[in-house]
Amino acid sequence: MCVSTGRDLTALVKPPRSLFINHPMGNPFGRPDDGATQTAILRAALELVATCEEPGALVDFPTDWGEPFAFRVRETPKDYQLKT
Repeated sequence: MCVSTGRDLTALVKPPRSLFINHPMGNPFGRPDDGATQTAILRAALELVATCEEPGALVDFPTDWGEPFAFRVRETPKDYQLKT
């Protein structure tokens, strides 16, 4: 079971079951202190585990982050790059 904020990556990896949450990366269960949303996402994930019969299913959870967000690609600092 995978709870994912990266739909395209999840589609490529194809875990046995996946629940896609359209939230910024690092926030798959929602905002801090938003217990209602966190509980709803957890319940949806557990329901998917219990009922999904299609291998590789990728289900979209109906949610809205509430404000625009974008994924930013940053260059890895030289200190953290692999030495060849």
